[in-house]
Order: sequence, then structure tokens, then C-alpha cells
Amino acid sequence: MSNSDRRPILLDFEKPLMELEARITQIRELAEENDVDVSDQIQNLEMRAAQLRQEIFSNLSPSQRLQVARHPRRPSTLDYIQAMTDEWLELHGDRSTGTDDPAMVGGVARLAGRPVVMLGHQKGRDTKDNVTRNFGMASPGGYRKAMRLMEHANRFGMPILTFIDTPGAYPGVEAERLGQGEAIAYNLREMFRLEVPIICTVIGEGGSGGALGIGVGDRFLMFEHSVYYVASPEACAAILWKDAGKAPQAAEVLKITSQDLKNLGILDQILTEPIGGAHSNPIKAAEVLKAALVQNLDELTQMTHAQRRELRYQKFRAIGMFTEVPA
Repeated sequence: MSNSDRRPILLDFEKPLMELEARITQIRELAEENDVDVSDQIQNLEMRAAQLRQEIFSNLSPSQRLQVARHPRRPSTLDYIQAMTDEWLELHGDRSTGTDDPAMVGGVARLAGRPVVMLGHQKGRDTKDNVTRNFGMASPGGYRKAMRLMEHANRFGMPILTFIDTPGAYPGVEAERLGQGEAIAYNLREMFRLEVPIICTVIGEGGSGGALGIGVGDRFLMFEHSVYYVASPEACAAILWKDAGKAPQAAEVLKITSQDLKNLGILDQILTEPIGGAHSNPIKAAEVLKAALVQNLDELTQMTHAQRRELRYQKFRAIGMFTEVPA
């Protein structure tokens, strides 16, 4: 890995923290050069840096959480799978069009000794990889591959774990020609009838129908700084105000954060991230996710097939509030 690859990627609101950490590094280097003991001063500054990091990440605005959710080094589906599982075998192809969409990955795995099927959106780590993965925007073939894997899981009685991280389904003309809307709608219908436990987790960005295409489950989890929306704040601002620059305002009113969704009754559980975001300590984030998945699976496997299907149905029926206005 080159030095440029190891260099931290700063978000705007992290600059005061980075300046303080740079000052700590500078003082430590000067002390070593001049053989001076400044351990007390460095300790005080490090405590201040830890406090500042806590303050910053405890008070993020929706638009800042969106930045964290889109961080280039945020752990991806494959990162989590490799960190959590004892065994993992990726499966390819949709058995329909003869293609294998790299923006949607999945396969069979063993989680804490339990056979499961895992699948999710896969973004790239750099520009070249992102182009290959189409920035995590799956094609119709990707959603059909996901459904093939879920059918496999249902046939052999394996729980399904999905990981959502996409700005949306691929909106290109070719995707529409191949039936993007039909592929997502088919998944929505079929996921309601599956008999095995289904747990859906937003690990980064959950955008529109692209997220919903693998987002119907018995339990819905989100990482603390992940986001979930019907339209991106930029698209919403462009539609409502003809000005994409008003995206921060749109992020506020869209209610895209994990706490917003918890308050609205859409989300079942918020997963705490390491201070600084999941990308600051991917191994710790994977441990949190694994513990939550195992706990929820233990609860869901105690239910009958019919109970889980009814739970899934009622969960989505309860989403949304309606007010009738007298004529």
C-alpha cells in the first residue's frame, strides 16, 4: 500500500480534530529531537482530541452523516462478510441473462457456526474499482441474482442476511430495457413469502428502490451513521427547489438518519459505530454487526414460518401515518 493510500481522508467537519492531532504529532517530534519530556502536555492534548472527536461525532447533522455514510473507506459488504464469517463461498450469476453483476455480491457462509446466505450491494474502494462495481448501483441482473440466492436459502432452510449500501438502482437506459422496475418489484413480492428468517442491515447508504430491492425482512438494522432515503438529498433539492446546493436542507426534511427512522417506527435497531465512524475501526464495527445478527437470528429462529411471515407483513403494513381531512 502506498503512502497516499494510508493518508487519512478528511471530511470537512473533521478538520479541527485533524489540526489538533497534527499539533500533537509536531510536539512529540520536537520533544524527541530535543530530548525534552512533554508527556504531560501530550497526554492532555490527546485527552482533548478524544473529547473533541466524541463531541463532533455525537452532534452530526443529517448532511454530515451522509458524508460519513459515503466515506470511501467505509467497510463494504465483502469487508463485513470476511470479518464476520467462519466460511464464505461467493456465488455468481443470475441464471437468467447469463451475466454476473459485480455491484451485487452474495453467497453461502457460516456465521457463528450457523449456515446462512449473505448478499448485498458492493461499492468499490477506488475510482477504478468503483467503475467496475458501478458505484454499488445494481442492474436488473443483480437483483435477479439476489433473488436466486434467496430462493436457494429458502430451499435449504438457511437464514438470509442482506447488507444495503447503494445510492440507488442503476438508472440507465439499458437497465430499464432489461426490466429494472420489474426485477425490484418481483423481489419485494417474493421476499414476503420466504419462510426463513431475513435480517436487513443498512451498512452505508440506503437509496430508493435500489435499497428496497433487498430490504424486505423480519428485522431492519442500521449502523448509527448510515442513511436511508427515498431520494438522495441532492436529487430532492434539485426537484423541489431547482437547486442541488440545498441538499443539506433536504437532508433535514427527508428524515434520513438512523434516529429519524427509529422514531418513525421503520427501524428495529441502531448499531453503534466506533467513535469516528465505522471506517475508523472496521474490525470493531464488524464485531458489533456480528453480535446483533447472531442475537436477532437466535430470536427469529424460535418462531414458526407462519409467525415470521406475519411479522414481516405487519411490519410493513404499519409503516406510514395517514390523516383524513374532512371534505
